[in-house]
Amino acid sequence: MRKQSGFTLIELAIVLVIIGLLLGGVLKGQELINSAKVKNMAADFKNIQVYLFAYQDRFRAIPGDDGRADTHVAGGALALPAATRQNGLIEGDWNGGASGTAPTTESGLFWQHVRLANLAPGPTNLTAADYYPTNADGGRIGIQSIQAGAGGAGFATITGPTPMPGSFVICSGSITGRIATQLDTTLDDGETSTGSLRAIAQGTAGNAATTVQVNAAPGQTYTVCMSF
Repeated sequence: MRKQSGFTLIELAIVLVIIGLLLGGVLKGQELINSAKVKNMAADFKNIQVYLFAYQDRFRAIPGDDGRADTHVAGGALALPAATRQNGLIEGDWNGGASGTAPTTESGLFWQHVRLANLAPGPTNLTAADYYPTNADGGRIGIQSIQAGAGGAGFATITGPTPMPGSFVICSGSITGRIATQLDTTLDDGETSTGSLRAIAQGTAGNAATTVQVNAAPGQTYTVCMSF
């Protein structure tokens, strides 16, 4: 009679240990990837503030709003309409409108001005496909004033227990709920509905009022905005 062979308990235990190690490695790898994204996106929010203040310190004007950008930085374009220039505001939606369209708003020209001043990397050609910067997940990044000016509506303060503080707001799109929460913990108060960093539903226009996400859900995608 032929004896049937099979796995021993020791062999099964070894297989289970190997599977556990593999799963642990995958989870740890994903955790490292998420941590790298959080650091990268946090740097985006900080760097944009540096660009603004460095330009302002050098030229006594705000990038995008600079009424003498054509002389301060060679090739700098002036925002339209002319009445909005040099009023201390960055007017226009942070996300700049349709991709590939040459920006004329101050929020769009912000990027050209800081790049021509050698403060930020990126193309200075207004029609370049990659003109608008993106975050680690490919979402567009932008800046605008919270206050409304002569050019129309400013950034409608995100609804919540209290208005967003500050004069300017930086927004970054296509961010998952898990990373949004980690960003808030890194840069603010750890709650995506209060403080200077908040999350709104992905796809909401830059200047549209919306309901704040009290707790960003891990499986959802958001636009994260930080005021200063």
